[in-house]
Amino acid sequence: MRAFGQILRTEAVLFLRDPSAVLVVVGLPLALLLGLGAIPALREPSPDFGGQTFIAYFAPSLLVMTLAVTGLTALPVTLATYRERGILRRMATTPVSPAALLAAQLLVVLASIVVSAVLVVVVARLAFGVPLPQRPLGFAVAFLLGTAALLALGLLVAAVAPTSKAAQGFSVPLFMLTMFLGGVYVPRFLLPDFLNRVGEYAPPGVQALLDAWTGTSPNPVPLAIMAVVAVFAGTAAARLFRWE
Repeated sequence: MRAFGQILRTEAVLFLRDPSAVLVVVGLPLALLLGLGAIPALREPSPDFGGQTFIAYFAPSLLVMTLAVTGLTALPVTLATYRERGILRRMATTPVSPAALLAAQLLVVLASIVVSAVLVVVVARLAFGVPLPQRPLGFAVAFLLGTAALLALGLLVAAVAPTSKAAQGFSVPLFMLTMFLGGVYVPRFLLPDFLNRVGEYAPPGVQALLDAWTGTSPNPVPLAIMAVVAVFAGTAAARLFRWE
């Protein structure tokens, strides 16, 4: 436990010492929120968004950005880099299990995700009057399951990627697809109905986040799909993962 605490502190310090990682994970969603919120028309209720403002409608997509950046790029690339540099192999010869490094990485990633999500919710509320999630329990469940699904996919990429460049090659298409279906590149109301439906069921389940945020009970089917993806991708990652 003491050794794990030291590894966790080290990984946290390494993350905080990387300004680009902190800015992208935490700063980018906030910058986009503030930039869009500065446009008066986007702060006005519209029937296109069910009487909401565009900012309230788009806020869950900012959470998708946070999850995709951390789960599908930062996590797999970092772990693949550790494998490429022999860090995992060297740790395997010490009393510290390489699994402890993996757990520490997951905790640091989870902490950064939670901090970013809380900031988005709070700033959206204080700066633009976006209501807090109207169904807190449903929102928490949707957020946790969506996070678990994307992190499991990120671990699966890390499990099969021998180098950091290979991890980038695997993760970038997943990242771009997640961002597109999550309404980050193009607002979801502009997408065809078919793609909206696909985005509803694809990790991290942006529609479930939006429903819980605006007071509607999330559809249980996408939530179940998130859980299945998390279990199967996580299990595959555990079986395929190699320390060297």
